[in-house]
Amino acid sequence: MGFDVTDTGIELRPDHHRVITRLFVPGIEDVGPGDSRAGGVLQRIMQLPESDVVAAMADIDERFGNRHRDLHGTFRRHAGQLKSHMVTEETVSEARRLLIGAVFTHECSIEGAALCNPSIVLLPDDGRADGRPFVMSVRGIGEGHRSSIGFRTGAVGVDGEVSMDANGRFPATGEVSAGIHRRAVVHLHLDDLGDDSGNAAFVLDGTGEEFDEEQLSLRRDALRAEHSTRRNTDVTISHLDAIARSSYRLRFDPTTAVSERVLWPHAPAEAQGMEDARFVHFVDDDGSATYYATYTAFDGSVISQHMLQTDDFTTFDVSPTAGAAAHGKGLALFPRKIGGRYAALSRSDRESNSIAFSDDIRCWPTSVQIQVPEQTWDMLQLGNCGSPIETDAGWLVLTHGVGAMRTYAIGAILLDLDDPSIVLGCTDRPLMTPDARRRDGYVPNVLYSCGGVAVGDHLVLPYGIGDQTIGIATMSITAVIESMRPAR
Repeated sequence: MGFDVTDTGIELRPDHHRVITRLFVPGIEDVGPGDSRAGGVLQRIMQLPESDVVAAMADIDERFGNRHRDLHGTFRRHAGQLKSHMVTEETVSEARRLLIGAVFTHECSIEGAALCNPSIVLLPDDGRADGRPFVMSVRGIGEGHRSSIGFRTGAVGVDGEVSMDANGRFPATGEVSAGIHRRAVVHLHLDDLGDDSGNAAFVLDGTGEEFDEEQLSLRRDALRAEHSTRRNTDVTISHLDAIARSSYRLRFDPTTAVSERVLWPHAPAEAQGMEDARFVHFVDDDGSATYYATYTAFDGSVISQHMLQTDDFTTFDVSPTAGAAAHGKGLALFPRKIGGRYAALSRSDRESNSIAFSDDIRCWPTSVQIQVPEQTWDMLQLGNCGSPIETDAGWLVLTHGVGAMRTYAIGAILLDLDDPSIVLGCTDRPLMTPDARRRDGYVPNVLYSCGGVAVGDHLVLPYGIGDQTIGIATMSITAVIESMRPAR
């Protein structure tokens, strides 16, 4: 380490036992042309003697029953999704129905490859003996390098001592339902796509600032009926459908542990992963509070910034962000409004730190550059390591810099409280760099965080090591600020 950093000794490693169940349809998972093979598989299952079916289910229950909560319920749901492929109306036994569901189910190891890039937020004090409770988001990387967002929980004491809770036994994805759409966001996305402004206005002028899927469907139908008098209506409708599918709601059973809840890719824009969530506890001007997180959605070729909103880590509203300052990766919200406006850090040019202001937390049309690469350890690029932390001296922003041998190190800057476009100070050298013990991993020479938290003068910073594991460090906020030189 390049600074007076306290190592908590905590290191979180990928847990290969953490698996979720997903529908598996043979043929569809193949790369290249080919149709589903579900019909033939169902025929073979239907031809099995009942005794073989019962024996197969007994074996499946013995091998997998203790790995998932309500596994039979999952099998029944998956079997129900295969009804259209059934070639017979024959009534099947409960055992055969369960076997159909089991054959069309597979396990996904959500952390099969790596666990990295955490952010941390405090929860309301619940009187825990070991300190203030927190939730830590983590990026789990599994089969095919697909990323999901998971959670760990723990507590931090007034002395900065960190303790971690045991993980829940049964990770699972949430129940998905339709989300809420925002007119301003849709307008900006259509503009980015170069879509016809007349078509966009026709659809969106007939909605409110927020609208649901039913209202959008009515407006799409209205535009479709105008195809003889308007150009490119099919293109606009296709764009609207794609944008709308990025808004949805996830709900988890509130009796499950937070560490069992997995935000699994659902929208097409997330098909290859949900990466690097930057959570923040946001307090509005009226004192109301909620948790937001910006994250990178990746479809395999295109990246985009999306947002999570939750009050309780049980229900999550998911939606896209929009605007030039929200392009790329690394959008990080400030924890409150500044001068009556939302503020966020941006790295939309892919190599420098900028700041953006907006009246809409999901729309970020412009940004102003505040820090450029200028030191040996950040020559390749700069970015933030999560949302700013408010201190009496200013906004403390943890940054990452990338230098020679693609080494990721963690530094810091200090921004003015009233005008955070003003940089007051910055570190001349990294606070943390990959040392001999923390240089190897899935991606070597990387230390990276998506957000720390302040407890008194203690900065608690979880960070990814080699894009493989997670460590937690603490340091004095006062000492960090005092180590800075005045900005040039």
